[in-house]
Amino acid sequence: MLTPELVRKIKRIEIKTRHLVEDTFAGEYHSLFKGRGMAFDEVRPYQIGDEVRTIDWNVTARTGSVHVKRFVEERELTVMLVVDASASFDFGSVGRWKRDLAAELSAVLAFAATTNDDRVGLLIFSDQIELIVPPRKGRRHVLRLVRELLAFQPSGRGTDIAEALDTVNRILNRRGIVFLVSDFAADPAAFHDALRRTARRHDLVGVELHDPLESDIPDVGLISLEDAETGERLWVDTSDATWRAAFEARRDTRADGLRAAMRDAGVDRIRVSGGEDYADALASFFRRRTRRRRRR
Repeated sequence: MLTPELVRKIKRIEIKTRHLVEDTFAGEYHSLFKGRGMAFDEVRPYQIGDEVRTIDWNVTARTGSVHVKRFVEERELTVMLVVDASASFDFGSVGRWKRDLAAELSAVLAFAATTNDDRVGLLIFSDQIELIVPPRKGRRHVLRLVRELLAFQPSGRGTDIAEALDTVNRILNRRGIVFLVSDFAADPAAFHDALRRTARRHDLVGVELHDPLESDIPDVGLISLEDAETGERLWVDTSDATWRAAFEARRDTRADGLRAAMRDAGVDRIRVSGGEDYADALASFFRRRTRRRRRR
C-alpha cells in the first residue's frame, strides 16, 4: 500500500539519486559497462579519415564510388538487481536501516542503467525467492523497483545467496550485469560456488552493506543481543576481554572468508557502510574499474 510517508520517501530517493546519476555516474556507467559488441548500421560514401578496413567492396563495385560500412555499439544491456531482504536488513544504528540504504543504492544503479537505455530487473530474496520483477526500461519502472524495495514484506528471515544467484542464472538468457546487494551475513562457503558460476556467465558485482555497530560493539557492560535472522537471544558482557577477543576473531574470519570467496570468483566488490556517503564508495568502484581497463 502506498502510504503518504512511503510516497514522500520514494520521491526523496528519486530526486537525490537522479541528480547523482546525471551529475556523476551516467557517463562512467556507460564507459565501463559495454554492450554485446558492434552492430551493422548503414553503408555511406567514403570520407577522408575512414578506415580502409571498413570499405564495402561489393557496394563500391556496384556504384562506382567508394563506400564504407558504419557500425554502432549494440548498447542495450540487462541489469539485474539482486537484493537481500533477510531480517538483518531491518537494522541500522546510524540514521537509516540497511533496507533503506539498499533502496537508494539500487535506485542509483537503476537510474544509471535506464539513462543509458538499458533494461533493469529486480530479484528480492531472503532464505527463499521473494519477488522477481522482469527487466524493463524507463523512469516509471525504476520507481516501481524502488517502491518494492521499500515496501515489500518478505516471508523469510534468513539468507540464501546461492539460490538467488542460481535463479538469476536460470532467468537471464544473455550475459548481463548483476548487482548482488547484501550484508553477506551467511557463511561464504555456502555461496562460493554460486558466485563462481554467476561470474562466469555475467558481470557480477557484490555490493556489501555494513553497519558499524555490527563489527564494533562498544564496551557498555552487560547487554542483550538478538540474531535478527534466527531470533536467538543471549546476554553478553561487552567489558569481558575474552568475549571481545572471540567476537573480533569471528568477525575477522567472516570478513576474510568473504574477501577470499569474491576474489577467487573474480567478483568486483563495493563495500558501503551505513555511516558513510555511498556516492564515495560507488566513485571508488568506478575508478578501480577504469584503472583496470586502462592496464589491459
